[in-house]
Order: sequence, then C-alpha cells, then structure tokens
Amino acid sequence: MIFTLRICILKKYTKHSDSNFVLETNYKLKQNNMKKNMGTADRIIRILLALLFTVLYFTDVITGTLGIVLMVLAVVFLLTSFVSFCPLYTIFGLRTCPKEKA
Repeated sequence: MIFTLRICILKKYTKHSDSNFVLETNYKLKQNNMKKNMGTADRIIRILLALLFTVLYFTDVITGTLGIVLMVLAVVFLLTSFVSFCPLYTIFGLRTCPKEKA
C-alpha cells in the first residue's frame, strides 16, 4: 500500500488579554490512501517507454510539439510507475496488479 502524506494547515485566530491577534497554526497530518493498481510488468513497460521517449527527444529524432507532448507523457509514466498508481485506471476500473491478500 502506498501512503501519501498531505499537510493541512488549519489557522485559528485567538484573542489574548493584550488585545493582539495571534496567529496560531496547527499542522494536521493526514494520510491519503492510494491503493496500488499497477502491476510490475505495467510499471516496467511505462519506465521503458519513458526512457525511449526521452532518448528520442534528446537525440532530435522527435522534435517540436510531438516531442514536448511525449516528454510530458514520459514524466507522467515515470511518476505513475514509481507510486504504482494510475488515476485513469481508477476511473475506468482497471487493475493490473494481483489482489492483495487480506
């Protein structure tokens, strides 16, 4: 299971006896549970495609708008493969990893 941590800042203004407003900031740590939905083979394929797109872009085989689009796609592929979670898989109900045993 992958956990991402998000800091939520809750701000409260409290009035003290000297009539000055003091900003109190409470940091609350929340965990956002993203369930793994990508298998190992899927992650390896995404990393290889990202490397291929990067090599093609930096060797000037693919340039211009297509090159930029492929570089953005390469970054997305790398990020999703590192966290083993693809938001589009969630939307379409796909899962390429084995079910976790309870």
